[in-house]
Amino acid sequence: MKRTTALAAAVLGLVLTFGAAPAMASVPDDRDVDPLVAAMLEEVPGGVLLDANHAVWPELDMELRVPSASGISARSVGTCATGKFCAYNASSLGGGSLTFGTCAVHSIASSFTVKSVANARASGYVQVRNGTTVLSSVNAGTWGNVSGSVTNLRCIL
Repeated sequence: MKRTTALAAAVLGLVLTFGAAPAMASVPDDRDVDPLVAAMLEEVPGGVLLDANHAVWPELDMELRVPSASGISARSVGTCATGKFCAYNASSLGGGSLTFGTCAVHSIASSFTVKSVANARASGYVQVRNGTTVLSSVNAGTWGNVSGSVTNLRCIL
């Protein structure tokens, strides 16, 4: 009886060790990571790669999403989550997006070129700026295309 119990315990230990290992998400290799995601991770410290098209910076309350090669390009304000404001690297809310949840001045990395901005907040507006120069303002619940070099977004309550 003791021999059977010891054998069963050994088999159970092997099954738990080798057969029940948790499934881990595959980490994309460097060839799979979108070039914009890779550039932003290199330029802005503290970024966490979630997948080949998605990274977050928890300390900055910032998120970058780049559409996959499936061709999603047109976006509406609805894709910028309620209470957030978003910068897109293509006009008409297309391309990759940075999402901000904190109402503050958020610097834009030089590797991300802002072409449009959405404001999904309930009130206030977002200034799209180059340094302290306001290039445009986006009211709550709207979006707009941007021209010029954007260095930061300023949220106004």
